[in-house]
Amino acid sequence: MWNQVYDPLNNVVLSTIAAAVPVVTLLVLIASGRVKAHIAAVIAVIVTNLITIMIFRMPVNMSARASVLGIVTGFFPIGWIVLNVIFLYQVTVTTGRFELLKRAVGGVTEDRRLQLLLVAFSFGAFFEGASGFGTPVAITGAVLIGLGFSPLAASGLSLIANTAPVAYGALGTPIQGLASVTGLDPYILGAMVGRQLPFFSLIVPFWVVWAFAGWRGMKDVWPAILVTGVSFAIPQFVISNYINPWIVDIGASLISMGALILFLKVWQPKQLWLSPALRGRDVSVSEMGKTAPLDKTPLTQAELWSALLPWIIVCIVMLIWGSGWFKTWANAIFTWNYAVPELHQMINKMPPVAAKPTPEGAVFAFTYLSFTGTGMLIAAIISGFLMGVGPGRLLVEYGRTIRLCAISLITISAMLAIGTLTRLSGVDATLGLAFAATGVLYPFFGTLLGWLGVALTGSDTASNILFGNLQKITSQQIGLSPILMAAANSSGGVMGKMIDAQSIVVASTATRWYGHEGTILRFVFWHSIVLACLVGVLVTLQAYVWPFTELVLK
Repeated sequence: MWNQVYDPLNNVVLSTIAAAVPVVTLLVLIASGRVKAHIAAVIAVIVTNLITIMIFRMPVNMSARASVLGIVTGFFPIGWIVLNVIFLYQVTVTTGRFELLKRAVGGVTEDRRLQLLLVAFSFGAFFEGASGFGTPVAITGAVLIGLGFSPLAASGLSLIANTAPVAYGALGTPIQGLASVTGLDPYILGAMVGRQLPFFSLIVPFWVVWAFAGWRGMKDVWPAILVTGVSFAIPQFVISNYINPWIVDIGASLISMGALILFLKVWQPKQLWLSPALRGRDVSVSEMGKTAPLDKTPLTQAELWSALLPWIIVCIVMLIWGSGWFKTWANAIFTWNYAVPELHQMINKMPPVAAKPTPEGAVFAFTYLSFTGTGMLIAAIISGFLMGVGPGRLLVEYGRTIRLCAISLITISAMLAIGTLTRLSGVDATLGLAFAATGVLYPFFGTLLGWLGVALTGSDTASNILFGNLQKITSQQIGLSPILMAAANSSGGVMGKMIDAQSIVVASTATRWYGHEGTILRFVFWHSIVLACLVGVLVTLQAYVWPFTELVLK
């Protein structure tokens, strides 16, 4: 057995700096724009191994095995989702169905700002609720680039929009993960998150349009933005507090989409915003191909259903794949669990991160049927057959998709290697303990701890599992509500989703803007920090001013 060490240099400041080296290395290399993302990820994997072995004294064989486990986990399930989403997109393009979808969206509104609200925020929230784990950014990024948005606008705005729904993603998986490590009731945790995120469900639609079109561009469509935000935020609060935390995103997104579409039947902006580029300097404009003028011929009923058919199939399949009963059935039959020898339950998580020495699991769960990516592949195949695409043509298209995504899949796998290694070595926990030592400011910095967790791991679920118990223990020690701070970990975490490295690679792949991950990161970075700080301010007010926690407990 090897016990994690959280202060290996016997100096909290130096140990924290050492723990920050891997993630800082990765982000700096990517943001520099001089190093390709896959090269940066490989370099960061090497640096992380050196830090864990030489400073945190993790045995060499454990460090190597943890890295390999992370590489495999990076492809299954994250890379597997991206590959099959892009495959579905390619099939819809080659069959002409995507062109019909563009006309269908254009039939609702030609205004780019309103298309963002409909596609990036509301439509993306549905896929976050149904499947999560990179699916919404992959789909909305592909749709926006197909609609003619610039690569930076399509990728960056998809990332910003995919924030407020994340805590309830994949049918409430982050809430369930948080409950599993804290022992707190998932319904109470879900309700507490539902007293935090609705504020940001109102803010984020305004924020996305402002980031795209500037203050004046946002001001001109504020009624539509308000309808979008309110019709999402109120159901998000009601469902999370009075029904359950599992169907929050699905219910809120469907209501939001319906409300916006109905509103646009009676209201349209005085002046249409037709520019596909970010207002101001958009470095990706020069790489845009010439987009043909949108065909304004109204779709027939048959053409409309033909355009929507692949996405209806995806929605149905994702709802099935995300449900608990399906996962239970599929995982009972179609599963291969591989406990990594000399790693599984050979590492102890130690106090104060855990209440007592707790062995860390290191199992590669190859739940090949219940993977979201498998559901996406099945949806793509069904859609292809219904669109008249034969098996041979589907295979050719799949081979083309693999070639398109190869570098991105390598990058995602390397980044998951970093996340897995920092978790098993205790490097993440060292950073978390630094945040936990902030005393009266802990509600603010504890929220940023959730942000850090998602930025490091790429998943709100993983962040909750990593830091959820630390939030509970720390809050009890300083007299705060463990419910409030556990929920804050998840709510703060959603704002880290837009800067985690794997999400950025997913966005660049979906928009086919390969090699520009640094540009995307630089665009979304400050949006992420400012929004995370705003969540921290809200949680601080909840801790010391507004008695939301007591209301939940009652």
